[in-house]
Amino acid sequence: MPKTTLSTEEVTSMLLLVCDRVIAAEPELSEADRNLGDGDHGLGMQRGMTAAKEKLTSAPQESVDKAFSAVGMAMMSSMGGASGAIFGTFFRNGGKALQGRGELDAQGLALFLQAGVDGVKSRGGAAVGDKTTVDAMEPAAVAAAEHSGGSLADAITAASKGAEGGKEATKAMVAKFGRAKTLGEGAIGFPDAGAISVTVIIDAMRDFVLDS
Repeated sequence: MPKTTLSTEEVTSMLLLVCDRVIAAEPELSEADRNLGDGDHGLGMQRGMTAAKEKLTSAPQESVDKAFSAVGMAMMSSMGGASGAIFGTFFRNGGKALQGRGELDAQGLALFLQAGVDGVKSRGGAAVGDKTTVDAMEPAAVAAAEHSGGSLADAITAASKGAEGGKEATKAMVAKFGRAKTLGEGAIGFPDAGAISVTVIIDAMRDFVLDS
């Protein structure tokens, strides 16, 4: 049976899987960004997650919140640009919401996702419907909150489905931010690269929980 909670050590292992999955997804992310932007999203995410992996393995993480925050700080310091700020904020804000928690459970996951997307929305001003990472992040947070009273496996599975649905929805949207904004209706038919990154991250978390 999947675990109902993850220890700090297990959360660190989960985040290392996230790093590896995003690094491996670089070709897909780069291709998606070439359709809408300058094509550097995949390489940026690869660089950020490589730095995060080094941070996580350089010393044992002291707590669940610090493990998540370590990923955010590594991404912010290594990536630069919009993606570094967005995903760095997502992990840092989400991590802060977990302060004082000894383990990650369904309620903690919901807190992490909601605080993460709140931070991203506050920083960048994007909302659902703008064809950004928020379109995948917010449905994931809402789905996790709806399952926060149950098992961690159910909550992360629901979050994964929410993120996937949000990512798919971006295909029909006209972008309101970034270089894709200049494409107008030419952006329709392509998913947002950042939203794809969100699904890669949450799917990796789901796989770790279900396999642990």
